[in-house]
Amino acid sequence: MDDEARYEAVRSRDERFDGVFFTGVLTTGIYCRPSCPAVTPKRGNVRFFPSAAAAQRAGLRACRRCRPDAVPGSAEWNARADLTGRAMRMIADGVVDREGVEGLARRLGYSARQVHRRLTADLGAGPVALARAQRTHTARVLLQTTALPVTEIAFASGFASVRQFNDTIREAHACTPRELRARGGARAAIRAREAAESGGVALRLAHRGPYAAEEIFGFLRRRAVPGVEEVTGESGARTYRRTLALPHGHGVAEVRERADEAGGGPGGGWLPCRLHLTDLRDLTTAVQRMRRLFDLDADPYAVADRLGCDPLLGPLVRGLPGLRSPGASDPHEAAVRAVLGQQITVGAARALTGALVAAYGKPLPAPDGCLTHVFPDPGTLAGAPLEELRMPGSRRLAIRAVAAALADGALVLDPGADRDEAERALLDLPGVGPWTAGCVRMRALGDPDVFLPGDAGTRHGLERIGARARDAERWRPWRSYALHHLWNATLTPPPTETGTETAEKR
Repeated sequence: MDDEARYEAVRSRDERFDGVFFTGVLTTGIYCRPSCPAVTPKRGNVRFFPSAAAAQRAGLRACRRCRPDAVPGSAEWNARADLTGRAMRMIADGVVDREGVEGLARRLGYSARQVHRRLTADLGAGPVALARAQRTHTARVLLQTTALPVTEIAFASGFASVRQFNDTIREAHACTPRELRARGGARAAIRAREAAESGGVALRLAHRGPYAAEEIFGFLRRRAVPGVEEVTGESGARTYRRTLALPHGHGVAEVRERADEAGGGPGGGWLPCRLHLTDLRDLTTAVQRMRRLFDLDADPYAVADRLGCDPLLGPLVRGLPGLRSPGASDPHEAAVRAVLGQQITVGAARALTGALVAAYGKPLPAPDGCLTHVFPDPGTLAGAPLEELRMPGSRRLAIRAVAAALADGALVLDPGADRDEAERALLDLPGVGPWTAGCVRMRALGDPDVFLPGDAGTRHGLERIGARARDAERWRPWRSYALHHLWNATLTPPPTETGTETAEKR
């Protein structure tokens, strides 16, 4: 897009571009999302920014009406596999807050200067400014949704000092932290009291465009591992709950299937979420991991534009708008589950993984409903006998090999991992074939362009629409979404769950 096309998107209040770019209004000193309901500013008074951090760096503060700091992230960072895309995924996961810019650069395999130069060129801000903008958003969420003291919020948001926290809030919002809390109004006060009573942080996980919640929650329900995950409630009003292993402790996340009526709209909406954390410093990381699990930063418009015009796949895409490609809240867990799911049905894989959790998972201090454990870490599984699991010895060897590679760093699956290198490392391990590596790449690494021609569900889906595997070349770069449309097509009527690789193992 050039600036004239961006301005037309602003004039039409096009919600499809929320998070893709930001509009700075120089006369008022604020920046907005493209869909801001305020009066459209004159073209000469507008400047466009590729990130909220770039707008803040230019001295602009966030609009109070449209809250541009809370929009879904750009889908570009999920699709891009270059340095900028990898860095953005890692910054979102809180790497800069935990390890600094040097730690980010080390993980990416570049010098800190190279990372800063590339991010500034692409996004108008370096890693420090990008992480600072994220901390500012986290602080606003905590101020307006919890009753925590301001001092605790400062450190929970990732700031190094209260003074730095106060200065940043004043720059970003033109008010003090206490004034920002008061601006939240009565609704924010109610949410803060509810959070205090429940011990959790209430959030809205924003998404753009339509969201096929029924299919996504159904996908997660069929795979919910006992002790680690559960889905409660009836279709249309379900709640997904799971435990999280986080850098500073553990947590329990709850995501509801439907928001209230005010949450939706033609351009997007949100999923209500509540996080119970043992350490609030993990808030940003927990939010990003749930966003990846529910694929909330996807661009359904781009997917539909590409896949919807296909003569074979198009009817499925048009009939189920907003279908996402669920990721994983823990890439290490996703890798182990992919190995466990080889050559068995979804029910068997679910039971087998539940047995693994019961034997080697870390118990919670106290059960939380049906949640009792955190998924076992790679170090534990690398040396585990796994005799409790009813499966071939070669499968036990494969699980230990994957876990050992994750534990010693030979296999890297963090948000900024190089997807090609990770796939090569996986295929070098015993017992890992193209199907398993593809599943890990799609779910653990969030690759939107994975196709699994050897999967039985894929073959059934292709037969259903009269397509062949070679037709998938037309569906790049969104083949992961095409897979989910094919798999959903086989669920009615339910396919026979036989064969070496079933549709339920994705």
